Amino acid sequence: MVEWITSDALVPYDVAVSEMEARADAIARGEAGEAVWLLEHPPLYTAGTSAKREDLKDPDRFPVYDTRRGGQYTYHGPGQRVAYVMLDLNTRGRDIRKYVETLENWVITALAEFNVKGEIRQGRVGVWVERPEKAPLPDGSSREDKIAAIGVRIRKWVSFHGISINLEPDLSHFDGIVPCGIEGHGVTSLVDLGLPVTMNDLDLALKRSFDAVFQAPSGA
Repeated sequence: MVEWITSDALVPYDVAVSEMEARADAIARGEAGEAVWLLEHPPLYTAGTSAKREDLKDPDRFPVYDTRRGGQYTYHGPGQRVAYVMLDLNTRGRDIRKYVETLENWVITALAEFNVKGEIRQGRVGVWVERPEKAPLPDGSSREDKIAAIGVRIRKWVSFHGISINLEPDLSHFDGIVPCGIEGHGVTSLVDLGLPVTMNDLDLALKRSFDAVFQAPSGA
């Protein structure tokens, strides 16, 4: 059974990373079970292993944390649901690409409960929604906004870090970075799309859709 942990208060980023790593190590040793940790952070930027310094446009705006997860710069803050996913891939299949695809499908399945069509795009990490009501890009292509980010780390075939879904963050806070190194497209949230979704609504959707997309561990 996967343990679901929910933190009501904002969790400092360094505290979250320390606790995530400790839990992941305990899972690898067989001393703890798998877990999904639902939380929010105070406003901050994180830099993944592929981050380019020129994509940090306002380095003094919020604290910036270097992290060893995959990906580039992203923003975390109040109104954004972060789900740190600590699973034992030794029992779920040692396939990192498949694991990332499953995370993407998890987000898409949860968003579908609110009639939001999340999509993935080749060469653009994360989950996107089409915005036909917005003016097209200069090249004439349709504008799309990012609604969820994904960044993972695997150690001893145990996953940590995970996903973040924009419920109702201050979208102007994304202006201090080039989110995930992608220019042109914007960022959106469930509330920005006109949906009066609460954090509890989103959490329930994530829990309901989790078992639908993640295989039970072998031997379970």
